[in-house]
Amino acid sequence: MARRLLELHTTLRLSVSHTTRAPRPGELDGVAYHFIDRASFEGRIARRDFVEWAEYAGHLYGTSTREVDDAHRDGCDLLFDVDVVGAAALKARYSESVSVFILPPSMEVLGDRLRKRGTDDREVVLRRMGVARAELAVAHTFDHLIINDVLEDAVREIECVYLSGRSRTSERRLWLQRFGVID
Repeated sequence: MARRLLELHTTLRLSVSHTTRAPRPGELDGVAYHFIDRASFEGRIARRDFVEWAEYAGHLYGTSTREVDDAHRDGCDLLFDVDVVGAAALKARYSESVSVFILPPSMEVLGDRLRKRGTDDREVVLRRMGVARAELAVAHTFDHLIINDVLEDAVREIECVYLSGRSRTSERRLWLQRFGVID
């Protein structure tokens, strides 16, 4: 879904997170994730190098401050693919951000998708399913909920959310400039 949205909008960039998990087959460092060891990650936490970070399914994930600063400098919007803890941290730090919770059509479909992906063993799939159940309990705290049943429909819905948020931010900025609140 994210790939499709990024193809449609050149103003949008995917935030590439850091993680302590090992790369899956075909994943490239700096493209899928920035793969680092736990000690390095923990050192970056201590230096406050992340705008958000969380532990998910036994691995650490986080978004570097530099990633956000670089996108801002380049005039790009960032698309984050984070868990509910990361989303809450981003919302707390960037109140103007728009949060979207992507729901599976059902837990059975989610389980089938994880198994068919073939990248995780049975234990990891079960652990991810448990995490998904826990995350569903806070889905109502997000600005938007989108069911990922038919991919193209879900892409259209998230694109509408993106364009609406972008429009709202542009209108607010113009208003603030008009009244001399910002340059």
